[in-house]
Amino acid sequence: MAFSRTTAFEYLRRAHEQNRLAHAYLITGPPGSGKETLAAHLASLVNGTPVTDVFSAKAREISIARPESKSRRIVIEQIRELEHALQMRAVNSRRKVAIIPDADRLQSAAANAFLKTLEEPPNDSLLLLLSALPEALPDTIVSRCITIPLAPDGQEQSKHEQEKLVKLLQHASGERSWSVQFAYGLAQEFQRLLRALREDVKRKTDEALKQEQARYKDATDGAWLEEREEYYKALTESLYLQRRADLIETLFAWWTDVLRASKGVAQRNLPRAREETAALATPFGSAEILKRIRSLEELRDHLGRNVHEALAIEVAFLIIFTA
Repeated sequence: MAFSRTTAFEYLRRAHEQNRLAHAYLITGPPGSGKETLAAHLASLVNGTPVTDVFSAKAREISIARPESKSRRIVIEQIRELEHALQMRAVNSRRKVAIIPDADRLQSAAANAFLKTLEEPPNDSLLLLLSALPEALPDTIVSRCITIPLAPDGQEQSKHEQEKLVKLLQHASGERSWSVQFAYGLAQEFQRLLRALREDVKRKTDEALKQEQARYKDATDGAWLEEREEYYKALTESLYLQRRADLIETLFAWWTDVLRASKGVAQRNLPRAREETAALATPFGSAEILKRIRSLEELRDHLGRNVHEALAIEVAFLIIFTA
């Protein structure tokens, strides 16, 4: 389960207050999820440095190791410097903090060297690894950290999209004739929502890639930039599939509420649509409602197996939204 940055910080703050903070955390999440912001707030909490100074030269007893070599890797010399800083004595009850953004860029030798630090962390130290691609980290490193996955920045956007879908369904519930033409039109509206969703995801990942290209164009090799292009291409598809899945779950929530209404159950997933879902319970009955839920399950299964998206949606909507 992924957490919002605010929720994650509250969890860490309570752990700190109760003296239960671990010595190493792996903070994961896509670009824009707030990994560095969370690390800065946690470092400020335990070290006393202002949040705005954590990633600057002003920070005391906070060490940062970013990819800096021509290949955009974190090299062993950087880890040696970080380890030396962690061995120094802290003053004024400060806790020494090491932050490694893009930890998945650790060279093999650097990763092996840092593993020893994870196994025997210096006193009063906190190790924070940040990564959008934790799968690239050695299992030996991941297993020695507590992983905190952050939700993508599209979470609020997904909520907005789900609200738009619920409004579309509310409007559909008032339609007198659920004909084939009506179902097909509703499928088209749903696909328009998906197209807008994909465009939003691509716009954000394109912007993140452009920022990297502008930042590193004179400090890295072409192979690394090609690798990042492939990474953002895969990330775009991954984020799109996550947000599409959220909309499918909203459809499940809608029809589950219709089923609950038919059984006289008061609980609702979508309380603001209580009146509309209840109105559908009477004309359809439990058997027909379950038929539509089963069709949704088939749609989710087909999309998970990469069946043609538009065709799968049209076929499902013709079953789900015809009388």
